[in-house]
Amino acid sequence: MPLSDADVVIAGCGPTGAMLAAELRLHDIRVIVLDKDTEPAPSSRIVGLHIRSLELMAMRGLLDRVLENGRRRPAGGFFAAIPKPAPDDLDSPYAYIVGIPQPVINRILADHAAGLGADIRHGHTVTGLHQDDDGVTVELAHGERLHAHYLVGCDGAHSTVRKLLGVAFPGEPSRNDTLMGEMEAAAPPEEIAATMARLRDDHQRLWLRPAGPGTYTVVVPAADVTDRDRPPTIDDVRRRLHALAGTDFGVHSPRWLSRFGDATRLADHYRLGRVLLAGDAAHIHPPIGGQGLNLGVQDAVNLGWKLAAHIHGHAPDGLLDTYHAERHPVAAAVLDNTRAQMELSAPEPGPRAVRRLLTELMDIDAVNRRLIEKITAIDLRYDFGDGPDLLGRRLPDVAVKHGNLYGLLRHGRGLLLDRTERLTTGGWSDRVDHLADPTAALDVPAVLLRPDGHVAWIGDDQRDLEGRLARWFGAASPPDTFTK
Repeated sequence: MPLSDADVVIAGCGPTGAMLAAELRLHDIRVIVLDKDTEPAPSSRIVGLHIRSLELMAMRGLLDRVLENGRRRPAGGFFAAIPKPAPDDLDSPYAYIVGIPQPVINRILADHAAGLGADIRHGHTVTGLHQDDDGVTVELAHGERLHAHYLVGCDGAHSTVRKLLGVAFPGEPSRNDTLMGEMEAAAPPEEIAATMARLRDDHQRLWLRPAGPGTYTVVVPAADVTDRDRPPTIDDVRRRLHALAGTDFGVHSPRWLSRFGDATRLADHYRLGRVLLAGDAAHIHPPIGGQGLNLGVQDAVNLGWKLAAHIHGHAPDGLLDTYHAERHPVAAAVLDNTRAQMELSAPEPGPRAVRRLLTELMDIDAVNRRLIEKITAIDLRYDFGDGPDLLGRRLPDVAVKHGNLYGLLRHGRGLLLDRTERLTTGGWSDRVDHLADPTAALDVPAVLLRPDGHVAWIGDDQRDLEGRLARWFGAASPPDTFTK
């Protein structure tokens, strides 16, 4: 390829962009990350990392840092905020939610990317792009141009990259706006708790939750849908609280305020040529269920190793296209479940009746389990063709000799977990690690894992294994071109 400033330019250094940069750096890809903001946003909004995202954090050695800066919460009660506990035997050692301030998780992931060598540049706004067969030219607001082999738009719901690329973003505009913030309240805590308990059945989108001594996270439906570029004020919050609760609880001294809507949109394409989309640039939906950040981080882990393999020249045909093929349906399913949750949160008699019925049905373990696995993304199965149910699913963090499985995936390589002790990665050992362990907690002879932890092959036949290695990791390297 011709000379360039970077292999990949990433627009946006939120969780998706930072995670993608780190994934690429695991494979020595030259990465420049451009973020239009000169400093982090002041919001201290708490976001939730669900089970699958926690598994990915464990795979990349980040979980301890997340836990040090967040708070564990039970995994139940997320689907439409229906208060049902999670089953005790969810198939993961990370069967909980971690609430963490969004600026903190942003910083953890950005520091991780920078520590691996990503070049993160703040105050750089993308204004134009041009791509051809050789690469992408990225134009910046201050007149600079960068040349890269690929550009990935991780620049949010109003993605400049998506708009410049001309990718359609069909869906529904916002019908309901919500005000949210963290502020102090003069009303006694017992009065606030009693009022919230009284209003819970009629107003699912109204709540005050303690965020510290005398401080609350406040969520209240807005009066109408309006321009989200106009920041809300404390008076807006007071008026809406008074209208719905009969009191404003004496709220004052906001630490931050925001407004969000329930627009639901999905990009037609995640890739056009040398430009790709990930995170909110590719999909937006209401925040109910807390899936947005998680969906974007999981996009990044799916894409990173595939794009790196393509740049290094050993990707099998069509590997990069599996990014859209695998992740687009996942986002479509998330959009559908958030649409359903929003309907269940509406105050009209019909949605309230359906909510009561679903609340009863969730007492059935299989129903409750299905909804929790859907929200936390541990039910996901990619279509890898015919095979056992485990094929295409993520493998939990099972015990292996000298530790746990996920500790072996820290470097973003594939892994052959082999109980037979007869198999080999052969000419793929420059891309795929091999652990021969007859004690591994598996009920199958061997599995081949992709770098994202999904099972790409199950069996005990060497020739069949080599076919799958070639499918996911390209042609074998000649014996004299690498050292294991």
